[in-house]
Amino acid sequence: MSLRTRETRQLHQARLRRVHAGWIVVLAAVLLTVLGVEAISTTRPNTAVRQMFLGVVGFILAFSVAFVPQRRLRQASWWLYIAGLLLLIFLLIPGVPDFIVHPRNGARRWINLGVTDFQPSELLKIAFVLALASHLRFKEHYRQFSGLILALFVAIPPMFFILVEPDLGTAMLFIPALIAMLIAAGAKYKHLLTIALLAIVAAGCMYPILRPHQKDRIQALIAQVQGDDRYEQTIGYQGARAMTLIGAGQVVGVGKEEARQLLRANHLPEEHNDMVFAVISLRWGLVGALGTWALYIVLGLGGFAASLGCKDPFPRLVAVGLTSILLSQMIINTAMTIGLAPITGLTLPFVSAGGSSLVVAWLMAGILFGIAMRRDPRMTREGFTFSDQGTM
Repeated sequence: MSLRTRETRQLHQARLRRVHAGWIVVLAAVLLTVLGVEAISTTRPNTAVRQMFLGVVGFILAFSVAFVPQRRLRQASWWLYIAGLLLLIFLLIPGVPDFIVHPRNGARRWINLGVTDFQPSELLKIAFVLALASHLRFKEHYRQFSGLILALFVAIPPMFFILVEPDLGTAMLFIPALIAMLIAAGAKYKHLLTIALLAIVAAGCMYPILRPHQKDRIQALIAQVQGDDRYEQTIGYQGARAMTLIGAGQVVGVGKEEARQLLRANHLPEEHNDMVFAVISLRWGLVGALGTWALYIVLGLGGFAASLGCKDPFPRLVAVGLTSILLSQMIINTAMTIGLAPITGLTLPFVSAGGSSLVVAWLMAGILFGIAMRRDPRMTREGFTFSDQGTM
């Protein structure tokens, strides 16, 4: 076999692996969306129909964005990032009528579009990853500490404005995405350690500025872990009801009608949205919970496999960032549902009811599919590499 024939065969095999990675992501996303529709239909059949429609819309948009050239995404990255920040600022402007900025439970996160509400922080998750990948694709931006400081300043503005809304859960997602992308870019370990220490200090300084209800939720979680039930009828009510319903599901769950009756009897708030994992655990028990986690693991493996097929640093970093956000969001949501983290109002990707959340999750899947399907030419400037001397 000639060298050229061998190289051609290896190229075809690499393309086949990338195609498989893309379809793995899509298949997992479809199954999670179907699971979400069925779980939501337990108590809200009309919402389930709407969720199914939004899932189809998201699916179509995903395949549309999958065929957008990576070069176009890179060129639009900073414009999307700036537009997202401006929308976040718009949410916080005093005097904007409630029929435009739709407050819910004291939070200003949604813009009323008439037929639906739009949550800018959801779109900014994608814009942040695109902008950071565009910044980190050059060696001087990740091998020098000054370049990493600039990367921090890409993350800080959206985190700050999202915290002010307030939306602690979404703000937290930027941290694992930032760290994962820095590691994938090949940042020096001593720089990563310094940034990690700065993040810990910043998190400690953040506690005093949290809203009273956010502090109460942290205290309620600590009390719950210690076996103290004094918050179960107040700030800890939602978490306590979720744990009760999860326990009722046992190993294989209960029937749909029995689950509906248990949900009504326990009055679980946001059972179709933030707490949908409790409904899954009630309907299908431990088997359903483990199956849900397995689907996310498959999705994550597909996303990271797509990144491994890229020599161009931009799509590779985008794949790592988007996959990290989806997995981090799943971990935080399920952790708060089973009592391992304070409740933050974060949705479960592809599963929870919500137009912005579902459509943006599908857009992420579409970008991952596009990255897995093709590879653009390398940038003209030097991209990241792991072979530099003196990694420390």
